[in-house]
Amino acid sequence: MIRPPLRTGPRRRRLLRTAALLALIAAGTALFAAGAWIPVKAEIAQRLLNRAWAATQDDSRRVRPWPWADTWPIARLHLPTADEPLTVLAGASGRNLAFGPAHVDGTSPPGATGVSIIAGHRDTHFSALRGLRIGDRLDVEQAGGGVQPYEVVAIDVVDAERAVLRRDANEPVIALVTCYPFDAVSVRGPLRYVVTAVRTTHERRRFRR
Repeated sequence: MIRPPLRTGPRRRRLLRTAALLALIAAGTALFAAGAWIPVKAEIAQRLLNRAWAATQDDSRRVRPWPWADTWPIARLHLPTADEPLTVLAGASGRNLAFGPAHVDGTSPPGATGVSIIAGHRDTHFSALRGLRIGDRLDVEQAGGGVQPYEVVAIDVVDAERAVLRRDANEPVIALVTCYPFDAVSVRGPLRYVVTAVRTTHERRRFRR
């Protein structure tokens, strides 16, 4: 037996529209909360990392920022475009990058001769890279003490699927790497924003306000 189609009255249609609107609001709120949690987590993590860094400076040993962490602070970056120093973690795994910029295994330690590659997320800690300019001064604070000045000598956008970053140099070099473009919706693009800085003996700061 074929049943006639159900007719939806005005009241039922209003209820359906209201339910759909509430569902959209709930979904939008959930997405906003998920997106907002990323920078909040990054900020909280940097505070814990700063404590671990201070402890590292006190007794020169590896101090984990939280009991279950498989990483530890190895350096701090002082960028002219960042409000606070950025604590750099050992090992650039996806898990570590959620908490702060991280040093890529197999590259020179920050401050040592050779190329030290440090990666970070474009929408949290390394969002400050977009404001850097060639000639800017940045500092690398080492775990063993001492601060080394660097000068930005190159800023490039490269295709990660084709380009290979150099890892050898006869002087201390750091390469700060993040995804590009900074305002892209997709997080899986191949482009990378690379800021290259070379250690300098210049003491004059070029921090822009």
